[in-house]
Amino acid sequence: MLSIPSKQLIKEIEISEVNYMYDRMLAIQSRMNNPEGIEVKQFGNSIALYSKTMPWATFNTVKGITSADIEFIDPIIEFYRTRDRKAQFEIIPSLIDQNYLKNLSDRGFYQSGFHSSLYIEPRVFKNDYSKNIRIQELKEDQFIQYAIIHCRGTGLSDDGIPYVAENNKVLYNRPGWKFFIAYMNGTPAAVGVMHMKDGIASLTFAATLPEFRNQGLQQRLIEKRIEESLQNNCKLVVGQCAFLSQSHRNMERIGMKIGYIRTSWTEI
Repeated sequence: MLSIPSKQLIKEIEISEVNYMYDRMLAIQSRMNNPEGIEVKQFGNSIALYSKTMPWATFNTVKGITSADIEFIDPIIEFYRTRDRKAQFEIIPSLIDQNYLKNLSDRGFYQSGFHSSLYIEPRVFKNDYSKNIRIQELKEDQFIQYAIIHCRGTGLSDDGIPYVAENNKVLYNRPGWKFFIAYMNGTPAAVGVMHMKDGIASLTFAATLPEFRNQGLQQRLIEKRIEESLQNNCKLVVGQCAFLSQSHRNMERIGMKIGYIRTSWTEI
């Protein structure tokens, strides 16, 4: 049984986050002519992610850092500067020491955000949710519908729907990836995505159309993916979300525990 967080557990949670984002970036990069301008570069233990066309921090960040990688701070900063991006370092408690943080501060970086990583052992939940909710695996011909929910549920413009559809469709037949769509009274209303590797499942993305929020859809999608991880012999399920967001509350509500709160450090 999992107990309180340990250094080993923290490392496993972080590795799962690195694995799914690394695989996601490689999949998007593999599209013909690499239309999103994806680059992934290794610096010691860490990887630097970059997208020319997607400026959001998720696609332009450094993951997997340890204090042993201090010599790579300047090369990482230069990697992003030459691509007209500000570097962002994801800092995991217990993996980074005071000296590393001081070096970031000396180079003009500031703590710009918090992000929660939670965990739970795979299990089955009681099916006592609303009978109006139905969840099924997304079909390969449903990625436009997926992208509509993705964009409208996260506040992106509808102009991005075809791009989101293509950037996620490339994951469909990739090992470890599963997409789910939730219906409310027969209407597509929410989506959830997961990635599994080496016995660890990550809840990588979720969104609900604004008009269907606060009806239990995301809680059930979390439960569904955890149950799916059990069927795939996973030993651990982890989820990432903004600290004290609705997603955070949903994860805590079904029994997930905080593994750590990571911070983001961004160049001024």
